[in-house]
Amino acid sequence: MNSAADAIRERLRIAVSGSDAAGQNRLADLIIQCGHQLVDLSASPDAVLADGAVDNAGLAPTVALGMVDEECDGLLPAEANVAQIDAALRAVAVGLTVRAPVPQRRSFGPFPEEAPALLSPREIEVLVALSNGLSNKETARRLGISPHTVKFHIESLFRKFGASSRAEVVAKGLKQQIVEF
Repeated sequence: MNSAADAIRERLRIAVSGSDAAGQNRLADLIIQCGHQLVDLSASPDAVLADGAVDNAGLAPTVALGMVDEECDGLLPAEANVAQIDAALRAVAVGLTVRAPVPQRRSFGPFPEEAPALLSPREIEVLVALSNGLSNKETARRLGISPHTVKFHIESLFRKFGASSRAEVVAKGLKQQIVEF
């Protein structure tokens, strides 16, 4: 049985693009912690993890750590954890765009309307499925989980976003730049 869920959990072939040798070693360690195979840029990787200048020239989707390069498929803060990096690499490898919420600058002005929601990698996957209009059953099939688990994650999204409908969850996810169309 070779389903989409199997493809989501498979080991990816990931290359690194570091700003220096120490950066390359740090990125390689992150790839290994994620459980993926480290390959050279010339070996047709599924995705690239970068921390400095990206020199793969569009050969593979790239997740950049700590950069604000709008041309990268994925942008995460430099302090992103292994689970966030893994989720971002898997997302860009299947053609999605990943953007971490932009941190708010502290000021003495009014409080922001909404604090950004802190979501688990699975909640982000469910939110992406919601934004694509998938039903609970379709989402469960795609992610390789039960429809009950999907419902649990959707209820968690409702709670975290303070929303009362799927459309409101997606709208708030778009507003916080967690998902994009």
